[in-house]
Amino acid sequence: MHGPANGPLYAIYYPILAAVGVPANLLGIVILARGRCGLSRCITYYLMAIAAADFLVIITAVILNRIGGIYFRFSVLSTTPACKLSAVLVFATRDGSVWLTVAFTFDRFVAICCHGLKTRYCTKKTALLVIGLVSALSCIKNVPFHFTYQPLYTLDGVPWFCDIIAAYYSSTAWQAYDWLDHILTPFLPFLLILLLNALTVRHILAASRARRKLRGAESHGDQEMINRKRSIVLLFAISLSFLLLWVTYVGHFLYVRIPGEVYFTGLDFNDPDYILQETTNMLQLLSSCNNVFIYAVAQNKFREELRKVMMYPFATLTSCFKR
Repeated sequence: MHGPANGPLYAIYYPILAAVGVPANLLGIVILARGRCGLSRCITYYLMAIAAADFLVIITAVILNRIGGIYFRFSVLSTTPACKLSAVLVFATRDGSVWLTVAFTFDRFVAICCHGLKTRYCTKKTALLVIGLVSALSCIKNVPFHFTYQPLYTLDGVPWFCDIIAAYYSSTAWQAYDWLDHILTPFLPFLLILLLNALTVRHILAASRARRKLRGAESHGDQEMINRKRSIVLLFAISLSFLLLWVTYVGHFLYVRIPGEVYFTGLDFNDPDYILQETTNMLQLLSSCNNVFIYAVAQNKFREELRKVMMYPFATLTSCFKR
């Protein structure tokens, strides 16, 4: 990783992101694991998996890659073997987080729109199978990235930093892999989430109109409609957050690749192209620490459990003093 443009901004942003993202995702995992948020086991497993993937993104991409590159530039993290491993882990955890969001969106689409399939698909067993499959494929798909880097230079026999091999931009095979990588993350997930949410919204609106006609004036007090609205708030909040924070990444890829340019690898860190590239990375990484806050805003029971967990140390200390 090269030194960041406008150093103070990046040097402050990433530590703050890590300081917020690590405890937020851990809290989310703990609260969801308690199973007291009024969510089905199926939804709970997906949300726990997303929180775990986001936690790993913060560890690998933010702490090891970004913060390590800024504050520990000539540590073991900057040697070429460590740099290669870091790159594979960053891409694998990123893909896992993205595709688990897609899996959760599809699960909710089936639950809301496909009642015939719901009882067979929206189960704990299916959720665990999908989570395991997504995690395994995310790791396998990104192994080739290990071979796209070479040492930037070698000092006293030690290879330092990572430089993208020239063949990555000239070889047809590597270019195909690059397009496949960006199609699978985030183009296809982006389009799938848009499509699934559009179909879900259409189904909900049609079902709501039909239900209002059947119930007439009683529809204002229809508890089932109220529960349905609450259940989809979480889905839409997570999906829209993903779309908004990844849209710049999609735009940047099109801006770079359609004209046949290459990603910025120069040394002028005040270059607008580098600033745009790093801004897309900042927003993409921000998507890995905001889901817990979405849960807290969208779910009353999650807020209650969050309050209990936050107050637990103080309650324990108080009870010790009383004894």
